Amino acid sequence: MNLIVMGVPAGLDLDLLRSFVAIAEEGSFTRAAERVGRTQSAVSLQMQRLEGVLGQIVIVRGKGGSVELNQQGRYLLERARELLALNDDVMRSMRAAPVHGVIRLGVAAELSEQHLPKVLDRFAQVSPAVEVEVEIAQSCLLALKLKNGELDLVLLRAGLEPRQWPAVEIWRSQTIWVTSATHQQHLRDPLPVSTSPAGCQWRPAEYGECPWRAMVFRALEQAGRSYRIVSTSATTQGQMAAAQAGLAITSTLAEDRLLEGLRIVRADEGLPELPDCRYLMLKGRDPRQPMTDILATQVHDVFGGVDTTA
Repeated sequence: MNLIVMGVPAGLDLDLLRSFVAIAEEGSFTRAAERVGRTQSAVSLQMQRLEGVLGQIVIVRGKGGSVELNQQGRYLLERARELLALNDDVMRSMRAAPVHGVIRLGVAAELSEQHLPKVLDRFAQVSPAVEVEVEIAQSCLLALKLKNGELDLVLLRAGLEPRQWPAVEIWRSQTIWVTSATHQQHLRDPLPVSTSPAGCQWRPAEYGECPWRAMVFRALEQAGRSYRIVSTSATTQGQMAAAQAGLAITSTLAEDRLLEGLRIVRADEGLPELPDCRYLMLKGRDPRQPMTDILATQVHDVFGGVDTTA
């Protein structure tokens, strides 16, 4: 059996590149040697080694000790800076002291099942020594706790965030109508509806009504469809239960897992299209750092990979 041994390209020594960059920036072997803490002769030997590895001359030595880079040298300088910056960044990250502490995360209930596990898994990989206190609740309650300084990072439904609070949109989802698979409530007139309650003790005072409830009723009224409220619940599960029992239709996010006995109302079945629902990420006024920024990065990465075109 004949083995074919492939040649392995020679690697670039970062110490050689660091001295090379020093020479290019200082314009002198003498000053570069002082900068890297070596003798001038040692730096000269380094450059001989570097040019030997490259098989190219990169430094042109002029009269009076002047130093210039040729075309190959200028190309190498740009790449050397990139390599050294990457190396330094990796070393800082690896040598950084582990982050310890507790961070308080608030997540809208409808995001918890599908997305929260991915966020927690990613965060645990980069900050294993940090404890995460998770609160799953309705967006209006999360907004209140954010204002009161009880949470460091919050993921909530747009329209319920505190006024004038910096926020970043992380995700949006199609909103759909849901009905019983065995009953025909979506064909009744007036339309029986299960939705969120009119009075919510946590809703911010500046909002006259629940944005979700208002969205549903506005769509029906603009379509000229009469309706009556059959059931109300502060949770998606409670609203779906009424539809599951064959009492009403309800609305939810397209990504939500439907309970047994429910189905999505088709576009040709006469109900108006509902607008997309947007979700925001907000930081507390005085969040615990650096944990909050680290967690926010993981949230962004998780939701950044979610298809929002459905």
